[in-house]
Amino acid sequence: MVENALPRTIQWVGGVDGHVEMIDQTLLPRELKLFSCNDIETMVEAIRGLRIRGAPAIGVAAAMGVVLGVRKASTAEELFERLSESCDCLARSRPTAVNLFWALDRMRRRAESLRGMSLSGLLQGLLDEAKAIRDEDAAICREIGRWGAPFIRDGMGILTHCNAGWLAASEYGTALAPLYRAHEEGRRFRVFADETRPLLQGSRLTAWELSRAGLDVTVICDSMAGQLMQEGRVDLVITGADRIAANGDTANKIGTYSLAVLASHHRIRFFVAAPRSTFDLTISDGSAIPIEQRSAEEIRRGFGSLTAPEEVVCLNPAFDVTPAELIRGVITECGVIEPVNARRIRDFFAECPCNCRERQ
Repeated sequence: MVENALPRTIQWVGGVDGHVEMIDQTLLPRELKLFSCNDIETMVEAIRGLRIRGAPAIGVAAAMGVVLGVRKASTAEELFERLSESCDCLARSRPTAVNLFWALDRMRRRAESLRGMSLSGLLQGLLDEAKAIRDEDAAICREIGRWGAPFIRDGMGILTHCNAGWLAASEYGTALAPLYRAHEEGRRFRVFADETRPLLQGSRLTAWELSRAGLDVTVICDSMAGQLMQEGRVDLVITGADRIAANGDTANKIGTYSLAVLASHHRIRFFVAAPRSTFDLTISDGSAIPIEQRSAEEIRRGFGSLTAPEEVVCLNPAFDVTPAELIRGVITECGVIEPVNARRIRDFFAECPCNCRERQ
């Protein structure tokens, strides 16, 4: 895998008094540069400003951000106070990706399990938990790749949206994990990467990492997808997810819903790849998923140039919701959920040997 020759997307460097190091994704593909976080305020800015992005990576960042937020406590009692404040602060950074909230809840639970220990013991325990979340995510991504690779055959054209590769996770990624696994197994295929406006995560990030890994990748404008499907050049669509409701409705980067509708019309299989932690079983359907509204300036002045009149209103929702009936299957680290509906998802979590329900 190409990431072995590059810095990790995100990692903790040093002991409890160390720092978080991440690839600054706002600079790619022009420059590969590491960004350091030494306090929670910097971490919140990194998440909100998209220096770190992608649901799994945001979860890891949130867990490490908790450690940054509590480590200045002088007593165990103060640590728990700072823990609550830190979790609340991080939770406000981005509202849609459920992995962020899942990681914060896990850090809270870990702190409670350590209550009564010394301050140093609490801090080390929380740091160990944050590192474990990162390492588990890496293993999960590889399992998603294992389950998804069989869907990919030689000569296929595969369309993906936004970036759900190793830049969006600890390793491998989610939607791109099956591609990397199939490539390692010797299959050859072409990947079409949507630009993914307005911030171009597809052309800036997905094309960058796939090309470095030696995969055949072609960048297309978002509006070209339907034409490629009509020409028969797309055989499969795989995207990631930021939150999946109990019935399978899936929130992902804006534009995903449009692709799903196009794929359905052209009878092309549309898959979502995501870890179990992306499921939010507390909400029944996608109508309850909060959709982040980002600054109009991302559209009006995307990369510095004025591309819309100053006086014109610009709408900029970061995500949309794809109805479950348009999704052929959800590829997880424990298998493929197919068909995608409330009953099948409920059975999946009830029957999975990995205690999925306990981890929600």
